[in-house]
Amino acid sequence: MRYTVDNISAGKRLDAYLGEITDLSRSAAAKLIESGAVTVSGKRVEKKYQVKEGDEVELTLPEVEEYEAEPENIPLDVVYEDSDIIVINKPSGMVVHPAPGNYTGTLVNALLYHCKESLSGIGGVMRPGIVHRIDKDTSGLLVVAKNDAAHRALSEELGYHGIEREYHALVRGGFKEESGTVDLPIGRHPVDRKKMAVIKSGEGAREAVTHYEVIRAYGQVTYLKLRLETGRTHQIRVHMSYLGHALLGDEVYASTKTLFEKQHAPLFDGQILHARRLSLTHPRTGERMTFECELPDNFKRLIEILEKQY
Repeated sequence: MRYTVDNISAGKRLDAYLGEITDLSRSAAAKLIESGAVTVSGKRVEKKYQVKEGDEVELTLPEVEEYEAEPENIPLDVVYEDSDIIVINKPSGMVVHPAPGNYTGTLVNALLYHCKESLSGIGGVMRPGIVHRIDKDTSGLLVVAKNDAAHRALSEELGYHGIEREYHALVRGGFKEESGTVDLPIGRHPVDRKKMAVIKSGEGAREAVTHYEVIRAYGQVTYLKLRLETGRTHQIRVHMSYLGHALLGDEVYASTKTLFEKQHAPLFDGQILHARRLSLTHPRTGERMTFECELPDNFKRLIEILEKQY
């Protein structure tokens, strides 16, 4: 992979620069630099080298070792299960599938133990059965395919927006309107490559539509219901942040903490976002099915506190 340093990035340390333009952590970038996998204009340099505008940075990633997710006896909150699908209420803090840095303790590891051999193979050995994902620190419902036919049917339904996903969230600020729609494309952030952003035009911008409705206003905190029409990475978090209504507890898309967050810090373990309702067409029977789950305890406790204040 080859990158040309622009004037915005000029002056940054090489490891920091790579951490911004790739999915690598800064420490991982430093290790690659030290191993000789990174050159600048054809020469090896140290990790503390300050890049200059016009520098040609070339990165050669080592071959990825073959890895297969292993079953782990991790408790699951199963909302529904049959021979074709399983619907899980995922807790906040659980990664959906293994990836570099998170090879154990994921939902996939738990599913492999619970379902044994009954998971779709379409997602490969790292993502068996996974049709769609939710962020690590987002809780709530997702459906998993237990065979390839179910996986194909659910993926097709997801593609034409037939699977309905309703989320509940606590966000910053008040709304003048009771409901609205955000129709703004999302792509990889142009500077911080670990983040997503609203990208109004250009390569990598993908359609993203989020509908929202105010459930209850609590001064400078609003309880929202949101419905996804598309399912881009971090979509709700990016759209709400763009509107100036970043999710409470979101440490990626909010630059500072509110006084409310500081006062009740033990109740925050990430963004306050919960996939509460999921509707889909059963891949075998054609029946329309709707699943719901309660808000997690910390979400409910925060609402109790807000109710007393307002």
